[in-house]
Order: sequence, then C-alpha cells, then structure tokens
Amino acid sequence: MIKPPVDKPAESGSINVSGAVVNPAMPMNRVASVDVYRGFVMFLMMAEVLSLSEVSDLLPESSFWKIMAFNQSHVEWTWLSLHDMIQPSFTFLVGVVLPYSIASRKNKGASVSRLMLHTFNRSLILILLGIFLRSMHSNQTNYTFEDTLTQIGLGYTFLVLLALSSQRVQLIGLAVILVGYWLVFALYPIPGPDFNYAAAGVKAGWEHNLNGFAAHWNKNTNAAWAFDNWFMNLFPRSKEFQFNRGGYSTLSFIPTLGTMILGLLAGNILNSSRAQIEKVKSFLMIGTALIAFGILLHSFGINPIVKRIWTPSWTVFSGGICFLFLAFFFWMIDISQKGSWSFFLAVIGMNSIAAYCIADGGLKNVINDSLFIHLGQNFDKGFGPYATLVSGGLVLLIEWLILYWMYRRKIFIKV
Repeated sequence: MIKPPVDKPAESGSINVSGAVVNPAMPMNRVASVDVYRGFVMFLMMAEVLSLSEVSDLLPESSFWKIMAFNQSHVEWTWLSLHDMIQPSFTFLVGVVLPYSIASRKNKGASVSRLMLHTFNRSLILILLGIFLRSMHSNQTNYTFEDTLTQIGLGYTFLVLLALSSQRVQLIGLAVILVGYWLVFALYPIPGPDFNYAAAGVKAGWEHNLNGFAAHWNKNTNAAWAFDNWFMNLFPRSKEFQFNRGGYSTLSFIPTLGTMILGLLAGNILNSSRAQIEKVKSFLMIGTALIAFGILLHSFGINPIVKRIWTPSWTVFSGGICFLFLAFFFWMIDISQKGSWSFFLAVIGMNSIAAYCIADGGLKNVINDSLFIHLGQNFDKGFGPYATLVSGGLVLLIEWLILYWMYRRKIFIKV
C-alpha cells in the first residue's frame, strides 16, 4: 500500500453519505488509491512526449501501434479514446477528495466563511493558472476558458457549496445541471441551408456531423459556440474570435461541474462507514448504470456522447467509467494492498498540479531541447521508427525524477 511521507499530515474528518460533517476530530488516513488513480491520469498526459502517432505513421502495417496512437489522441467528435478520459478523471477526482478536504479544514477550526474564502481564492487561482499555461506560446494573454484548470476553477465554488449541502441537494443539483444544459442546446436552432460553415471552422459535409435531433450538438454550430462568439470577444484579442478549432467551449464548465458532483458522490461513499468491499460494489453498480444510461441517450439520438462540448450524456458516460476506474484502484491498492507496482504513479498523483504544469507548460520542451543539445541532434535516430520512444522516454523519466525529488523533500504544490 502506498503511503504519504511519514510527517505529511493525513487528511482527517469524516463525512457521511448525506454530506453532513460528523465526528471531525476522528483521524482519517489518506486514501492511497486516489493518489494512484490521479497519478495514472497525469501519467497519460505526461506520456504525450512519447508521440505514439509518429511511431504509428512510420509503421503503417502495425495494428498495435495504430491502437496505441488512437488512444493517445482525442477522437474527432463522438465517443472516446483512453486519452479522452484524462480530463473527466482529473475533474472527477476533485469531487472525490472534497469531503476529506472539507472535514480536514473544519477539524482545524475553519468557519464556513473562511472555507468559502479559501474556495473562491482557489477557484480564481485555477482559472488564472489555466490562462497562464494557455498563453505561454502567445504574444499576448490568451483569454481562453476551455482548459482543464479553468473549467474546474469556474465550477469549483459551486461544487463546495453543494458539498456543504445534503446529498439530496447534490443529486437535485446534478439533475438540474444536466437537464438544463441539454435543454439549452436542444432549443438552439440548427443551422439553415445558407449557414456559412467555413466561418465556423467546419466543413459543410464534415463526416463527423450528426443528423436529425442530434445535430443540435454539432461542432461550432451549437449554443455554446454562439455564447463564445459573444463572450470571448469581451477580452483583448489579436483578432476577433469566431470559433475554437477543436470545438471546445467555455460553457462546458457547467456539465463539467456535473462530473465533479459525481466525484463528490463517490467521495461521500468512500468516506462513509460502509465496509470496504461494499464501497467497491457500489462503485461498480453505479459506474455500470451510468455507462449504460449514457449509451442509451446516445443510441436513441436524445443526446450524443461528445467530450469536446461535454454533453450531458458524456458527463454520465465518462462519469461511469471514472467510477469503474476508482473501483479498480481502490480494490487493488487499499483493499488487496497489491500496490508495490504503483509507487511510480503515486509520486505523480501526490503532486498533480506540479505534474500538470510540467506536462502542459514549457519545461518539457526545455528538457527535450537540452537532451538534443548535450546528446547530439541525432542521438535517437539509431532507433529507427522508435526514435520518439527513446527521446520522449528520457523526457518522461526526467520529469518523473523531478517529481520524485519533490516527493522526497515533501514539496507538494497545492492551490
């Protein structure tokens, strides 16, 4: 079982399934499986440096590398790859740990007002950090709000308010968010025959366009795109905002909040007095039910599964997968205690903000450039089509060693 450093304070307090704080003085051990799950997610993000698509392009006959490359890229529109599960998992885990965080702060004597002040500050920092990372290669501040950190930041204050309420209120909030967001898209008119698709960055006959009622959720012709055409131009820009090339949108933070609520509900179960194996069974049943419901919504044309605009069906479907991931890691690490293999991931997961900044910031490029400077511009060429695995693998190793150095010195970056 993976444990935090000896003198790192463990999370404390207990939250029952209704969301009400009980017995805040009772110590609560850190849930190691959550760190490992988070580390797994961040590893997928950091591993982008391996550039599996380049290997696949150089080995076009290999089905193995095609599958690997597919799962290290985002799907064009509907359904998902493994890579598409990074953001919902990271978001889901924000909700999972919240009951522990609130109990810990209350145990230290924090009032509700101080708790909310900390929450608001954290939300603001996450939003600004997301904008900062998205602006690193721009000539001016890139005001964009579809980044993972900004999306979490926009919804985090609302999540904490729900966490301080009963589980009944949390469930009602989840239903209102998903149904309301579905309704906004459903009522927004589908483009007519004269619509200028080129101006929206989409080919009129794009193969991934949906037909019938599902067309309300097509790329850059939906309600969230219309909102951004107004909202994004309120900020200084080098040129007028017309569309996001990937179809991502600011308003996705609303159903993203739904994903965090699902995580909060999982956290309530995890931090309850139920037997450990009963928690796993609950995760499996809830996860399976959510996946099935999401597939039904997609299959009957009620709401397509689209990660890029975080459709309600995506919230439900991906949330179900997150429950299954949590069940696996919780059973493997905390119940079976077969976690000797997971130390590599735990080091990443315990410093997830640092890992995120390393993976999404400029440090990986500095490391990569330094390797070619000091080892030679062709040091990886002798490995043929696997060259990126060598150079990228070295970058990944150095990134992990930085996190390991921070772990050994108990340096944990928190927002």
